[in-house]
Amino acid sequence: MDRSFPPVAPTHIHRSGPLSARNPDLEVLLTDGLGGFALSSLAGVPTRCYSGLVVSQSPPVQRFTHLVSPLEILEVDGQRHSLHALELTPGIFEGRGLEVLSGVTLRDLLPERVQMVGGVRVSRGTVSPAHAGAAVYLYTVDSPGAVTLTLGGYFVDRDMHHVHPQAPKLEFQANGDEALVRGERTTRVQIHAPDAQITSLAPQPFPQRVYYRHDAARGEPDHEYTRGAALWEIRFPAGGGQVALVVQGLTETTPDIPDPWLAYGQEAARRRELAERAQQTCGVSDDLVATLAVAADAYLVRRNSPAGTSVIAGYPWFADWGRDAMISLTGLTLLTGRFAEASDLLHTFLSTLQRGLIPNHFHEDGQGAGYNTVDGALWLAVALERYVTASHDLDFAREALPQLRGLLQWHLRGTDHGIRADPADGLLLAGEAGVQLTWMDVKIEDWVVTPRHGKPVEIQGLWLAALGAEKRLSETLGDSPEFAEAYAQARSSFGQFWDGQAFADTVEPDGTTDPSVRPNAALALALPDTPTTPEQVEVAVRQTETKLLTPLGLHTLSPRDPRYRGNYGGPQVLRDAAYHQGTVWPWPLTAYLELLLSRGEVTQARAALDGLCGHVWEAGVGHVSEVFSGDALLPGGCPFQAWSVAELLRGHVLVSRAESRESARNSG
Repeated sequence: MDRSFPPVAPTHIHRSGPLSARNPDLEVLLTDGLGGFALSSLAGVPTRCYSGLVVSQSPPVQRFTHLVSPLEILEVDGQRHSLHALELTPGIFEGRGLEVLSGVTLRDLLPERVQMVGGVRVSRGTVSPAHAGAAVYLYTVDSPGAVTLTLGGYFVDRDMHHVHPQAPKLEFQANGDEALVRGERTTRVQIHAPDAQITSLAPQPFPQRVYYRHDAARGEPDHEYTRGAALWEIRFPAGGGQVALVVQGLTETTPDIPDPWLAYGQEAARRRELAERAQQTCGVSDDLVATLAVAADAYLVRRNSPAGTSVIAGYPWFADWGRDAMISLTGLTLLTGRFAEASDLLHTFLSTLQRGLIPNHFHEDGQGAGYNTVDGALWLAVALERYVTASHDLDFAREALPQLRGLLQWHLRGTDHGIRADPADGLLLAGEAGVQLTWMDVKIEDWVVTPRHGKPVEIQGLWLAALGAEKRLSETLGDSPEFAEAYAQARSSFGQFWDGQAFADTVEPDGTTDPSVRPNAALALALPDTPTTPEQVEVAVRQTETKLLTPLGLHTLSPRDPRYRGNYGGPQVLRDAAYHQGTVWPWPLTAYLELLLSRGEVTQARAALDGLCGHVWEAGVGHVSEVFSGDALLPGGCPFQAWSVAELLRGHVLVSRAESRESARNSG
C-alpha cells in the first residue's frame, strides 16, 4: 500500500495562506462523474445546504445529501481541539478549524488542508473517486509525541435542495472499522489506519445546528439540524501516522474502496493526464489551460436514462441542460482532447430529439425533460460541425446527418412553441405567450421577463449556422445539401436586423424591432454564416465595448437602458428579475473576443479576458461563476458553471493562438 502524498506530481499547484483559505466565499468542488459531488468552503466549512457529500440515486439526478462535514477532534497532552468548524450563527463557530488553519494547497484542484495545533501538524487531503458516490478524507498526522484523533461526522438524509428543520431521525450501527447511518437512505462510513490503534466508539448521536451563510444571502432557508457522532478514536505513536475516512452514500451500484490512498493516487494521475492532454490538444501549455481542463471534467457526467454522456450545467443546484451542454461542448471536450466524450454527448442529445427539439433540461427528479428551447437544437448543429471538423470522424457525421436534416425540416415546417421558418423571409420565428425559449429564459410565475418573441437576432445566426452546417457536412461526405434554398433565403433576409446604425435585438412578430442593447448581436455575428460587412462588425464591436463590456463579461442589458437592474442578489424573485436585465454573464464574452480577433485586435482581446482569467481563483476555485451583479461585479448564481468554464477556455485558447501567430509574424 503506497501512502506517499502527493502520490503524483500535479500539473498545477495553487496555494492559499491562512487568511485567504478562511474566506467563506472560496469554495472547492469535487465530483464523481455521476452528478454527485463533495462541496465546502476552501477551509472545509459548510456554507450552503449543498455543502457536504451529495450522491445521485439515478445519475446524474435524484441527488441526496448524506454528510455535512466530518467530525474531527485532536487530543494533544490531554487537551482536545476540534479541527472541524461549523458556523452556528453569523460569525459564531463550533470547532477551532479556522483558528488553527495554516493554509490550503490545490494540486490539480485536489485540496489539502493543513492545520497546526499544540505542536502537531495535521493535513487532510480530499478526493471523490470516479463513480463511487464517496468523499475520501486522507489524514496525515506529524507529532513529536503520542496523540489521539477522533473521527466521525455530522450526518443528514435529505434531498440536496432541502434542509432538516429538526434533527433527522437516523439509526447508527457501528461494527469495527465500518459504521452505517440509516434514514430513508444509508450512509456507509469506513476507517482505514494500517499503522495506528483504532478504537470503535459506541455512537452517541447528538443534534447539531448549522448555519448556511450563502443560503441566507440568497433568501433561502439558512440553517438546519444535523446528527453528529464520534465513531472512532485513532491513537498515533510519537511521530504520527496516517488514517483515511471514507464516506459513501449507498446505492445499488456503490463500489467498495478498499485502498483509499490508491483511489487518491488514481484520481491525481487522471487529473494530470487530463491537463496534459488538453495542453497538447489545444497547443497552449500554460497553467490556465491545465486548471480549466481539470475543472471541465466536473461537468461531464454519465447519464442512465437516456444512457450516455451529459453535462451538468452548474454546481451545486443545476441538473443537465441541453443548451448548456451544446454551448459547452467545444471547451469541455474538443479543446481538451476528449473526442469520445464529445461524440457520446452528441449522441445522448440526438437520441432525445423530439419534433426537432432537444431537451432544455432533464428534470432533477429523474422524470422526463422540458423542451422549451429554440436554440438548444441549433447549438447542437453548431457543436456537431465543430466536432466533425476537430475529430475528422466522418462515420459519426454520416450517422448524424439524417438526424440533422430531420431537425431542420421540423424547423422549416413548424414545431412546438411557435418555432417555424417564416415563409416570407426564411428567418426563424419563435415564441408563444407564457413560454421562454431563448437563453434569456427567466419566468417568474406568469411573467416572462425577457420574452423576445418573434425573431431574436442570435437565433437567426444559429439558424443560418445550422443550415450551413448541413451544407458543409453534406459536401464533406460527397452528398448534395438539402437546404441550400432555405439557407440562401435566410442569409438574404438577415439585413432586416440592421437599421444603418446598429443591430436590433429582436424583430417582433408584427415586424417592429426591439433596439435593446444586449450581447445577442455579438453572439450572432460571431457565428460562421451570419452575413455582415466590415462596417457592421465595427459598429457591433464598439457598441459592445462601450455599452456592455465589463472586466468579467458582458451586461445582458445596457446600463443606459431604463429597465437595467444593477443588483443581482437577495431572494429569488429579485435575482430572477435582474438575471437578464443587466446582470453580467461571462460566457458571451468569447463571441466578442471572436469579433475582435476577426479585426486583428489581439491586444484588445487579451485585455478583455484578463479579469475573467483572474476570477478563476476568486469564488469556485479553479472554475468560473455563472454571473456577476451588474454594478458591483460580485459573483452570483452557481460558483461552478459549465459554459462559463468552457467559453473561458475557448476564448483563452483563441487569443493565445492569435498571440502566437502575431509573435511569429513579428519575429519573421
